[in-house]
Amino acid sequence: MAGRSSHTALYRRAGAPSSQRVSRAVATSELGRLLRLEGDVRIEFVDSPALRDNPLGDPGVRPLAVYTPPNFDPGGSQRYPVLYVLHGYTGDVAALVSARPWETNIMQWADRLIVQRRMPPVLLAIVDGFTRLGGSQYVDSIHNGAYATYVIRDALGYVDEHYPTLAQEGGRAVVGKSSGGFGALYLAMHYPGTFAAFAAHSADSNFRSTFSNGFTAAQRTLEAYAGDLGAFVSDFEEKPKRAPPEYATMEDPRPSGCVFPARSARLRARSALRPEHGRGARGRFPTLAYLRPGRVLHPKGRRTAPAAPALRRLRTPR
Repeated sequence: MAGRSSHTALYRRAGAPSSQRVSRAVATSELGRLLRLEGDVRIEFVDSPALRDNPLGDPGVRPLAVYTPPNFDPGGSQRYPVLYVLHGYTGDVAALVSARPWETNIMQWADRLIVQRRMPPVLLAIVDGFTRLGGSQYVDSIHNGAYATYVIRDALGYVDEHYPTLAQEGGRAVVGKSSGGFGALYLAMHYPGTFAAFAAHSADSNFRSTFSNGFTAAQRTLEAYAGDLGAFVSDFEEKPKRAPPEYATMEDPRPSGCVFPARSARLRARSALRPEHGRGARGRFPTLAYLRPGRVLHPKGRRTAPAAPALRRLRTPR
């Protein structure tokens, strides 16, 4: 009974009277109808100053998918909390809004839970973090671009400006899976006061151990390019079809390209593997680029301890 009472209170805080059922509606957008939503979805495009002239030459204008719940009134008095959704590495906005038979994407799940009154009405904002190398980890990097700034300043600012949101810490949460889970935790830790909660599902962490498993496949693939990672990436982009080891090799630069801090001196990117001896090299770049990311979420808390005040701010789910 206590659980039901707290759930009713949550609905009242979100602006939906407990005695009022969420009436059945039908999406008006083509994508919303295709997904059989009772809410709706719009694809916006955000011109991000943070991503203009980024090092990889990726677009500065980024898609942003926004789910709105049933009976959404953009001109009404109700203000909505926003769940910011971060996709995983090699994913993008299109991947998260797509659907397959017998499967349910995140917008369909949210729509179903809202209609069933198991979740208060919210907005979902699916942020694009894709890069030429497959992803950004949602951090500011001298190799990829300022993706943390893009999320925190540009994407959040756009949503707050164009939608009736609760534009405050208590009105935002961030959720992600894999690299998106890493991004959710990273942003919550490094930008206190922005989100009231985060969810990190199968989040990337302890890169030191995670990526060593793929070094063998990367080594064998890069031998065909004399160890030249740039030549491999260019060839990878042009291929009409790619083999699984090539995808694994494409993920090999992830920690070096994404997690390098913006204040570090730019280093010449090269693989951590040397073709002449076929094993990981502990040269200057590999040591920093491949081992440093493990400290972000190291089991001993090297990075989490300084972020403890930010984590304590987060609300405990009830």
